[in-house]
Amino acid sequence: MSVIKVKNLTKVFGAFTAVDNISFEVARGEIFGFLGANGAGKTTAMRMLCGLSQPTSGSGTVAGFDISKNSEEVKKHIGYMSQKFALYEDLKVWENMRLYAGIYGVPRREIPKVIDNMLASLGFESEKNTFVKELPLGWKQKLAFAVSIIHRPEIVFLDEPTGGVDPAARRQFWEQIYKAAEDNITVFVTTHYMDEAEYCNRVSIMVDGKIEALDTPANLKKQLSANSMDEVFTKLARKANRGDS
Repeated sequence: MSVIKVKNLTKVFGAFTAVDNISFEVARGEIFGFLGANGAGKTTAMRMLCGLSQPTSGSGTVAGFDISKNSEEVKKHIGYMSQKFALYEDLKVWENMRLYAGIYGVPRREIPKVIDNMLASLGFESEKNTFVKELPLGWKQKLAFAVSIIHRPEIVFLDEPTGGVDPAARRQFWEQIYKAAEDNITVFVTTHYMDEAEYCNRVSIMVDGKIEALDTPANLKKQLSANSMDEVFTKLARKANRGDS
């Protein structure tokens, strides 16, 4: 069953076409990599899927809701995490959890239990009263991902979530992603790290606003006679005609 469906989705800013007639579907519980160089259009596409930007043309549904007509319902059924993490540094760990549980609509009577379960699953019980600004970067990242799915969304959008994090912390973060997928949460992730693309069930690669390739990492490497996803990406990115946008 597809929880994201996109058909001929397009976004135009004046004379510039940021997203050019893209179509794809993402299955429930899938880890879907959405790749592209800076300026390829992936962030613009993600903003439309999250209900934050209206398409110029084309259509899309996320968790069964039309991204053009029901953007507020879309927002209720997704989680979102960016490279900046969006945590409140001057709040304690448990206070961030309580805040996001409220924002995402977790029933008030359930919040204490949700927080206790999350602290246990992260191994953060001893850090419950620690201010977020005092946490190591990798721990902040784990916390940011946890609060982005505190309401058990159908889909979580991760926009460059591992930027600036060391390799060991990145591996731990991907363990969280796998666990979320096992719990039937669909993961839609953008990344600059091509080794992370190998962890995805399928990968799409955007070039100049279009989806240039979409398949499993193994099939993409085979199709392009490449030894790694980094080589796949390099071969496709060479086709780009525009710079950052």
